[in-house]
Amino acid sequence: MIRVLLLADTHLGLGEHHFAAYERALAFARDVDLVVHGGDVFYRSQVKPGLVFRAFEPLKRIADSGVPVFVVPGSHERSAIPFPLLAMHPRVYIFDRPRTFNVNVKGADVAISGFPCVRNGIRDQFPNLENRGDIRLLMLHQSVEGASVGPVNFTFRDGPDVIPRRAIPRHLHAVLAGHIHRHQVLDANAPVFYPGATEATSRAEMGEVKGCVTLRIDDAGVHSWRFHALE
Repeated sequence: MIRVLLLADTHLGLGEHHFAAYERALAFARDVDLVVHGGDVFYRSQVKPGLVFRAFEPLKRIADSGVPVFVVPGSHERSAIPFPLLAMHPRVYIFDRPRTFNVNVKGADVAISGFPCVRNGIRDQFPNLENRGDIRLLMLHQSVEGASVGPVNFTFRDGPDVIPRRAIPRHLHAVLAGHIHRHQVLDANAPVFYPGATEATSRAEMGEVKGCVTLRIDDAGVHSWRFHALE
């Protein structure tokens, strides 16, 4: 059984309250075996090196403690982490291209596949990544069919920038996702977990509870999960 912390859409750089929410979410890392960031670490692609250093410094502290950290670049980063040298650490894994990382966690071979945000036409570009391990996970920063957003509950059904549920590989144990700012779990070939943003980024989100998610996963699938609200 491994324990995973999933957070996403932190949009660092928008204000100190976003950094405060980020730190509160990362406090849950003390009780997990993996930390996963589902993308949009920053609020835009062009940021100063100091902001990148400040964002990755707590992730490096977590990695120093022996907990691997995985980051998938999101749409606001234009599918790439700025100043990637500032994020370098042997236990910080960044999906700079479609790939799979295998890490040993408590004797289990955990395979985590992922790819940077595809900003146009993901339905026709969904990558076929080899994923072999005792526990098989996929990270992405995209809209998946059935995800809902906004005060009128707009639901993504179809379109070139929407991943159909049937496209989720059946051999996966879970999909850990960012891009959708409302926390939700979608039923697909493997469950799709959106933790939602850690802090509101628009008036349309003001009534939503923001937070992060912890999961317990073994080779049979997701054993349990919990949403943690961030005040």
